[in-house]
Amino acid sequence: MRRVLSRLTEDYLLLALLLLLPLLLWSQPTRPLGLVTLVDWQTVTALAGLMMLSRALEDSGYLARFAAWLLPRCHSERMLVLLMLLFAALLSAIVTNDVALFILLPVTLTIGRLTGVAMGRLIIFLALAVNAGSALTPIGNPQNLLLWQASGYNFWQFTLMMAPLALSLLLLILLLSGVAFGSHKLSIAVPHSNSDDNRRLFGWSLAGYPLFILAMEYQLAPEAALVVLLAYALFKRRVVMEIDWLLLLAFMLMFIDLGLLAQLPFLQRLGAQLMALPDASYTGAALLSQLISNVPAAIFLQHFTDDWRGLSWGVSVGGFGLAIGSLANLIALRLSRQPGLWREFHYWSLPVFLLSLLLGWLLL
Repeated sequence: MRRVLSRLTEDYLLLALLLLLPLLLWSQPTRPLGLVTLVDWQTVTALAGLMMLSRALEDSGYLARFAAWLLPRCHSERMLVLLMLLFAALLSAIVTNDVALFILLPVTLTIGRLTGVAMGRLIIFLALAVNAGSALTPIGNPQNLLLWQASGYNFWQFTLMMAPLALSLLLLILLLSGVAFGSHKLSIAVPHSNSDDNRRLFGWSLAGYPLFILAMEYQLAPEAALVVLLAYALFKRRVVMEIDWLLLLAFMLMFIDLGLLAQLPFLQRLGAQLMALPDASYTGAALLSQLISNVPAAIFLQHFTDDWRGLSWGVSVGGFGLAIGSLANLIALRLSRQPGLWREFHYWSLPVFLLSLLLGWLLL
């Protein structure tokens, strides 16, 4: 069911991108080869490889098992939430923000049923935490992956560039969680079990992460993604079958549609106006993310600036605020199936956006 719900979110996006493409081609006819060149294949293939590795880690069950082992050792609601948010932020920096949510949301729903913790509020803070944690590394979210590839920075240079903002955002969310949750005692017991086959899947997939990142450093993402695809197709076909291939198609269409949009005269003017704002790349990216989400904002604005720090920070902050600011927000809200959660999400997320925007300005 959780996969079906996430696919619905992606299908709306895919449908919108498909409907927009003929209009753009009518306004500015382009040869098919020209459309292919608009796609950043390094980013798309890197995302494909990371999705397969992340899916395999999730399928192994060991990340959920670690969370299940850790959480019963908490003795208060506030300590549980703090630990959950730290774990979610760390996980999102390694396996992307949406995958971290897929792993942790089932555990969160179980904890809510067993302990009486406010599940809806915990899910909101998980979404905020993965947006903050994923900002730290180039592989934490799709927009970082795109901007890392475009900037020419190496892995550690990009991480150091993002560290002041990401760590400050996480600290802000942890402080807010202390206000949002109480300190009464809890009793938690989450069962778990794993087979030898899953242990091997976890071990090989975890080992594949640094090797894949090294390949990306040397601009070998397409070749490395092909190796990962063949390995899982031969030895664990289910991983390949369960990847959200429609999401990859949506990203390719984003590159094409937004590349064509960026060539339109009025959008050239819009891009120029956004870049005329104070701290242009940062402010423009944060505000545009509130309208079209942070991944499309990053794809669009990369055509107008080479201020990679401002742009990367802006789309990271833009993931807060309105739910559309980040796909991770939409996934968390759809998968939770908690009544009234959209309204409560904005009760917390909009102040976080304003505080984060101010925090980013001060850090810049």
